[in-house]
Amino acid sequence: MTSPDTIALIGPPAAGKSRVGKRLAKLLHLPFVDTDAVVVALHGPIPEIFATHGEPYFRERERAAVADALRHPGIVSLGGGAVLDPATQADLAGARVVLLTVQPEAIAKRITNGKRPLITDLDSWKRLVASRSELYQSLADYTADTSTRPIDTIAAEIAAWVRDGATEGHA
Repeated sequence: MTSPDTIALIGPPAAGKSRVGKRLAKLLHLPFVDTDAVVVALHGPIPEIFATHGEPYFRERERAAVADALRHPGIVSLGGGAVLDPATQADLAGARVVLLTVQPEAIAKRITNGKRPLITDLDSWKRLVASRSELYQSLADYTADTSTRPIDTIAAEIAAWVRDGATEGHA
């Protein structure tokens, strides 16, 4: 069961979920959990998990981290593909869900660090985002684009939305 004081950040890889989430947690005085970081801490680097055990194994570990994080009040940053799991989709129905989007031209530098096993270049990122876009939008209560605006501004706008009662919105 999802805590009613949970704000989940979803969106494509490199949208800034971790960076925005940390700032948002400070603004709202809530704990922050990055589910990818939890998986890494418990099981090792994500690219190694994919290479050694495959994506289904990773998704099982990711699901466990997400389910646990969503049970507690706080800001939860989900990995880009976590929303593919139907159980996670059901859990998100009980949370306030913020979709962070980003334009392709803004992410070129963000995806070159080798930490994202499903993304090898800008075209693979575009394909992945296109395949998930409708699902992301269907789960979101609030959407903010992180392409060009300062992270502090985005976090402040989301915090204001949460404090105002968290009805649907866009920034």
